[in-house]
Amino acid sequence: MEQSKTPLYSQLVKHSTGNPLSFHVPGHKNGAFFPEEGRAFFEQILKLDGTEITGLDDLHSPEGVILEAEELLKDLYRTDKSFFLIGGSTVGNLAMILAAVEEDDVVLVQRNCHKSIMNALKLAKAMPVFICPEYNEEFGVAAGLNRDSVKSAISQHPDAKALILTYPNYYGLAYDLKGIIDLAHDHYIPVLVDEAHGVHFIAGDYFPASAVELGADLVVQSAHKTLPAMTMGAFLHYQSSSVSLSKLKFYLQALQSSSPSYPLMASLDLARSFLGTYNQEDLIYLKSELKKFKEKLEEIESLRILSGDDPLKLTIQSSSGFELQARLESKGIYTELADPHNVLLVLPLLKNGMKHRLLEAAEMIAEAVRTMPEGKNKPGSKVIKKTISTLEVSFREMEKQQTESVLLQDAVGRVCAEQIIPYPPGIPLSLPGEVLTEDDINTIQFLKGKEAKIQGGEHLHAGKIKVFKSWRI
Repeated sequence: MEQSKTPLYSQLVKHSTGNPLSFHVPGHKNGAFFPEEGRAFFEQILKLDGTEITGLDDLHSPEGVILEAEELLKDLYRTDKSFFLIGGSTVGNLAMILAAVEEDDVVLVQRNCHKSIMNALKLAKAMPVFICPEYNEEFGVAAGLNRDSVKSAISQHPDAKALILTYPNYYGLAYDLKGIIDLAHDHYIPVLVDEAHGVHFIAGDYFPASAVELGADLVVQSAHKTLPAMTMGAFLHYQSSSVSLSKLKFYLQALQSSSPSYPLMASLDLARSFLGTYNQEDLIYLKSELKKFKEKLEEIESLRILSGDDPLKLTIQSSSGFELQARLESKGIYTELADPHNVLLVLPLLKNGMKHRLLEAAEMIAEAVRTMPEGKNKPGSKVIKKTISTLEVSFREMEKQQTESVLLQDAVGRVCAEQIIPYPPGIPLSLPGEVLTEDDINTIQFLKGKEAKIQGGEHLHAGKIKVFKSWRI
């Protein structure tokens, strides 16, 4: 198929240029009626903000230009079926898990997964078995799984109905996904992959292989993270004989709006075309420009520059990731996230000749850290026990339990009753149903002290955490 085509976007433009009179929703009537203070920014995009009228198709029952756009996506990734998502990877993760998992099913789950995975498991009332990830000492973060850990989990839980993985991690670190997928398939276990940060991996051998290429059954990707798509734009890919396609379609319809954003879907069409026409000249240019940027940053003595497996993710290590982020923001540079040691930059997927401000940014970064203490020492080692764990309290039991808020220092050994999620990256530190350890409490207190953003933790501001009353370990 011709990947330069953009059927949905082109049809929206064609409709708009016909100077149509709108007697349908939305109420701005192709931008004709809109608050004056927003007109300068919204006027053009509102001309594309259509609805399911003749010629513009229907996301939930596509037969025309949306179907053609999704067929082009399917052709690009070489899947059995691919879908546009207008609720981000979050809705994709919810739909694929609900389609694959029944109530009380045992499900193997990579522990450092996104909160949407945990929410989906709760909705399904599944029985998660968590597999602890490896710890990357250079980055000071949890990375991926190793094959032996997965093999051990399968051995202990041969009745597992699915394996849910995150690949790559937020920092662009990959792992032996192919070996793990093959191992799961040998035991007739479908593999569901949250590949939110790997939508661009099929652009060439400069990148790790995509979970789609490696044979995962279902793969969710955030198109908006590294492709030129609007926020909330994502893809879901299906290539499975183990998961029902009809169930997947049902949950996509149930969870996604029946009035999807046409500008958002058009941006997915354009982003797919951008990736589908990415060529060797583009790749050469990208490599060259990113190399120059990295070399410029490596000249800054107070910083340590780390590259993961994904070259679009660049980690800057300093004496304090939080302080570094604040200094960069004072110069107008906004990064993806900060942790105690690192600041993460998400770099652009440049095409040949595209203008950018990378070298200008490198100079601004150098100025921002001029008086910062040197931070080239690696983060301290931390042992992550390669254990396999389950919830102390099941999702069904949690619904019957009363909760109370206790001081953080008194919570060790209690069963957590709320999610504690540093955001970004959105990976739960503590989950409802898990026993709180001394390490968990120390980490929460450290993040509080650094004023890190934490979702959940209704009473963390008062130094308290919610636990289940009747459960003590």
